[in-house]
Amino acid sequence: MKNLALSAIALATTSGLVFGTMPAASALSWNWNYSGTGIAANGTFTSNDTPNDLGFYLISGITGTRNGETITGLQPAGTPIPGNEPFNVDNLISLNTQQLTGDGFGYSTSGGNYSSPFFASFLPTPGYLEVFSAPPIIPGFENLGLEDSELLISFSATIVTVPEPTSILSLLFLGTLVGAPSLLKRHNLSKFTQKKLEKVS
Repeated sequence: MKNLALSAIALATTSGLVFGTMPAASALSWNWNYSGTGIAANGTFTSNDTPNDLGFYLISGITGTRNGETITGLQPAGTPIPGNEPFNVDNLISLNTQQLTGDGFGYSTSGGNYSSPFFASFLPTPGYLEVFSAPPIIPGFENLGLEDSELLISFSATIVTVPEPTSILSLLFLGTLVGAPSLLKRHNLSKFTQKKLEKVS
């Protein structure tokens, strides 16, 4: 039993050294939301974990809702949302005061609609706008109809803090190391108790 416990300690120590060298997760999770007149949208982003020289991360995935409609997909970077041609999105997000670029990000919803929030530096007071494109969709921003809109919004996004895989593994191995001496102590106590019983008998 003692050898088994010692083996557990050795295994935990060795595993800790091995897993301790594992790289951290290569993606970040974000919470985001924006709102405006008749608009309420929120959800999560997945992005890379290394910003560019201007502090922007590339969004690779999106979930959430807009006005009760489920977000079904991220508009590929370098393409426009349908109905807002030729304005391509870049899907960049930042923790800077200006969190979106002038190209913004885009997504589709379960209702067949498309949205693209972006930073409008051309406004008298720079801020965020959302282009909303709904069926029937006619290519070209100049063809936006009554069902479409471009409205002011308030936008916010924050990185969700989560433990890195290496931290979780370290806690598991620490628990193993702490628990092993207790196992040895209980085993030795049992042997001592057994000897006392043998003497009494």
